Amino acid sequence: MNQMTADKALLVITASNGENLKLAQRFAQISKELGANPEVLDLTDLDLPLYNPRSHNESGIPPLTKTLMEKMASSPRWVICAPEYNGSIPPVLTSAIAWLSVLGEDFRDLFNGRPIAIASFSGGGGMEVLLSLRIQLSHLGAQVVGRQLMSNFQKPAKDESIQDLLERLIQMKPLVL
Repeated sequence: MNQMTADKALLVITASNGENLKLAQRFAQISKELGANPEVLDLTDLDLPLYNPRSHNESGIPPLTKTLMEKMASSPRWVICAPEYNGSIPPVLTSAIAWLSVLGEDFRDLFNGRPIAIASFSGGGGMEVLLSLRIQLSHLGAQVVGRQLMSNFQKPAKDESIQDLLERLIQMKPLVL
């Protein structure tokens, strides 16, 4: 991937194969219209085991974790679309972050300085997952876009809102630390 292509790369991560996958696909389509080179990553398609420190110590890090890390590292910006699970982050996303954080010497390496936008389609409110994601991603050193997108069946996401969030994200440059 040349530098120009890498600068336009955008990884749209979904932690659900339902409405948040549809939302992620909308983010990808609108970002393409804005000149980005999007790729949708559906975490529910991966066969990544639940993070457990005992299995980590006994079996090591699953090889898929390195592949996932390389894919995520190759994109300077991400959008994360996640539903609210029991007032927080879905287990598939929490587990993926946990595995990625034990891969290197610094648990923040993959996230530190990276611009990330967050969005949710939730059957419930959705505010708790966005708040939890913002706290966790900020703790990992990410630059979380100030605006976020919360949607549900009563309040579907508008293309203008997705576009605005993407324009804010695309303007951001990863911090070199």
